[in-house]
Amino acid sequence: MRKKDWASLVLAPLALAGCATAVPPVEVTRFHIGDQTARGTIAVEPLTLSDDTSIEFRSYAAAVGRELQRIGFTEMPGAGSQYVASVNYLRDVRGTLGGGRSPVSVGVGGATGSYGSGVGLGIGINLSGPPKDIIVTQLNVQIKRRADNTVIWEGRALTEAKEGSPAAQPGMAASKLAEALFRDFPGVSGQTITVK
Repeated sequence: MRKKDWASLVLAPLALAGCATAVPPVEVTRFHIGDQTARGTIAVEPLTLSDDTSIEFRSYAAAVGRELQRIGFTEMPGAGSQYVASVNYLRDVRGTLGGGRSPVSVGVGGATGSYGSGVGLGIGINLSGPPKDIIVTQLNVQIKRRADNTVIWEGRALTEAKEGSPAAQPGMAASKLAEALFRDFPGVSGQTITVK
């Protein structure tokens, strides 16, 4: 085999691996009161008055609205809807463990055996810089009947992604969390699942 062919065989999988983006899993927990087969009109609103209507909030509300329509609800803003989907999101930064470690590590090892003994010393240098923080994003949704304000379904979806990665961007996180939260709606009440 020629060197050029060998190099192509070795480098092709590495190039493809570099194109693939690791998508972090989403942890989902849902609760509901019985079978949620009835659909109707629904308004997507902030969970509390302290929630803002910023552009970021609107991206989460839009993602929830798309998923509700996908599962059979008809989005209808205002007080005339049969149901209300109350939305809240949280984004936080969690520092990585060992962020204060030295980029240089030293290891010492030794061995004895029937052919003699030896001692070794190894030095490792981490050139990748300090580890990136982790962005933790959580989406919370409650579906209530407007007539009696009874919560009939609620769910929480949580994911983590490295700071600066595509999965840590609010728009992508909102879509991913909403899709995972409403997958197989209404889901098994009280069970936490991992959606990849």
